[in-house]
Amino acid sequence: MQTYPAMWTDVVDLRDFYDTSLGQVARRMIRRQLRQMWPNVAGLRVLGLGFATPYLRTFLGEAERVVAVMPASQGVLPWPQEGPGLTVLADETELPLPDRSVDRIVFVHALEATEQVRAMMREAWRVLADGGRLAVVAPNRRGIWARLERTPFGNGRPYTPGQLARLLRECMFTPISQTGALFIPPTTSRVILRSAPAVEELGRRWFESFSGVIVVEATKQIYAASAARPAKVRGRGYLPLAHGLSRQAERRGKPD
Repeated sequence: MQTYPAMWTDVVDLRDFYDTSLGQVARRMIRRQLRQMWPNVAGLRVLGLGFATPYLRTFLGEAERVVAVMPASQGVLPWPQEGPGLTVLADETELPLPDRSVDRIVFVHALEATEQVRAMMREAWRVLADGGRLAVVAPNRRGIWARLERTPFGNGRPYTPGQLARLLRECMFTPISQTGALFIPPTTSRVILRSAPAVEELGRRWFESFSGVIVVEATKQIYAASAARPAKVRGRGYLPLAHGLSRQAERRGKPD
């Protein structure tokens, strides 16, 4: 059986990919699926882990707060270009956020890249509020994108839908919905890229098992938890941001 070593893609390479025509199409196709999962995030706190900034902009101006955590092994870039910075550099297994401080978490270029999958998932469970939702975008082992290294989705460890669902359950999350995206091949052909919306619709209807990425939404299993740990602000990052989340949680009447 072929093995896939975990590997973080450098943040500059990720940025450069999303500046290309193919990267822009990939962003639109995946972001469409995330938006269908979460059509309304008004008043919620959204966290992106990995390199999620191409997909977080859609939530700016609607969510109460949006934060992008970029792992130290990947590197960090400032975001957004306008306004105050919303990025944090931290170890993916030690997020600088209090317990139960965010309502939505998005993993992009994260699960396939880390060598500490379960530790990262446990940390996401810790900071996710009770009743919160987790969305995971991961390369599909059966898709062509995972087989070609010309895009970031061709690096790291791909998953099948069954493998991803089992991993989530083992890490105290319950999958509630699943879809696919990136049915177009990773090409620079303008003709194919222009037809991406039609190809995506056809692929989801007839060829979902061959999508380039899997997009899974999951909820936090409360009953599977051990005793809650005292709130801690750990790891590296902009600590005033973390304390700001903590104060908001107190005003909402939620423990950190």
